[in-house]
Amino acid sequence: MTFPRTTLAFLLATGFLPLGVLAGEPGNAEILRRLEAMEQRIQQLEREKAELQQSLEAPYISAREPEISARLKAVESQVNGYRQSARTVESLEGISAGVGLTMMGQGLGNPPDDEGKDAELNYRGDVTVSLPAGSLGAAEGFIFTHFRMGQGLGLENPGGAFASLNSTSFQRPGSEDSDSAVLLAQAWYQLKVPLPLAGNPDLSRRHLEFNFGKMDPFVFFDQNRIADDETRGFVHQAFVHNPLLDAGGDVGVDEFGFTPGLRLAYINDYYKPQQYGLSLGVFGSGEGASFSDSLKQPFLMVQADTQQQFFSGLRGNYRLYVWRNGRAADFDGSLRVHSGVGISLDQQLADYTTLFLRLGLQTQGKVAFDRTLTVGGEWGGSYWGRGADALGIALGLLQLADDFRQASLTLDADGNGIPDYGYRATANEQIVEIYYRYRLNSQFELSPDLQYVRHPGGNASASDLFAFGVRAQLNF
Repeated sequence: MTFPRTTLAFLLATGFLPLGVLAGEPGNAEILRRLEAMEQRIQQLEREKAELQQSLEAPYISAREPEISARLKAVESQVNGYRQSARTVESLEGISAGVGLTMMGQGLGNPPDDEGKDAELNYRGDVTVSLPAGSLGAAEGFIFTHFRMGQGLGLENPGGAFASLNSTSFQRPGSEDSDSAVLLAQAWYQLKVPLPLAGNPDLSRRHLEFNFGKMDPFVFFDQNRIADDETRGFVHQAFVHNPLLDAGGDVGVDEFGFTPGLRLAYINDYYKPQQYGLSLGVFGSGEGASFSDSLKQPFLMVQADTQQQFFSGLRGNYRLYVWRNGRAADFDGSLRVHSGVGISLDQQLADYTTLFLRLGLQTQGKVAFDRTLTVGGEWGGSYWGRGADALGIALGLLQLADDFRQASLTLDADGNGIPDYGYRATANEQIVEIYYRYRLNSQFELSPDLQYVRHPGGNASASDLFAFGVRAQLNF
């Protein structure tokens, strides 16, 4: 048997034809044996390739498949897992959420004779979620939602006091048997537009903010660093917001404290850390606040604010605002136009000392009190070795309006023949609150609280009110 030279060269190169065969006698039998072995090996490799291909096409790892296939599938599974985790993280980017649970027990030290309750327990739960809402060119948008539930009305306004002793209470109005139905309290959209419009957004030091939806106007107006959050600071209604707007009712929100509206704001950070802003808000009022009527005669508010660095670089916030409510209620129940002017400021004076002040002046409308002043401060626990604790003290004055002084004795707004107040209002309501916020851990705080109210409802002959309580706050 003879082979072409090219075949002999291939057989020599692959090792199937040893040099000894050519050197010695022709070994055709050996050559045939080697060729048959090579053919069998090729067939075996083809079978293993087919089995591996079939195994890789199967979606799951079986106990009988080749080891290399199992390893490849394991690696592929890990890679897919990493990709899925990366997609999950990417989809959650920009999402933030918060959960708060507030519970407060409060009692009266000397309840009035006609008061139906002298001690109350209430709770409130709040869940907030912020979601990115895409972009419009260089402008970025997000959606804010706020869910609230609660039970218990708290002590409310004992002795006819103008303001509630407990702003943490929350319950469906008109429900004697409270339930904890969940309320969609807020749902609004915000678009942040960097200025100038054709500039580089990364270098922008000025921007516009546009909001619309169902909202709490106090999120954007009359803010205060230490007198703005009843879950951690002062709980008396007069110290949480401007009393003319909140306790006096000029803000015009629904029974839950929310309303549909929109806001446009200009923010200038060019001289940062100094900041300047101007905001305009238009909100539903009266029946419009509960989506039961149009937004005609709305509640309007304009606020100018600035953040400054005083007292060796310590932060201070200063806000001046005016408002007009087209459907506010006079003290006799009549719907009229109300307007007013307010100031809210907070200033850090030392490392662990911050003071606040609020002023309110009613310029139009018949109200029970038309001038308000609230002042106070918060001192950090670092002064006594408890850095996360705080002590807060506030004083308030609600000055009677002349129209209310004259009408209070005989006023019968509901027409039932019985005076609504039954006394001549001659004195200004005066309020004091002291709390101590004790930090148990980063999620749990306890706050004993004491309140004193003199001349509740402007009644000089009424007994003074003493209220004591404890607030528990959980945050996640």
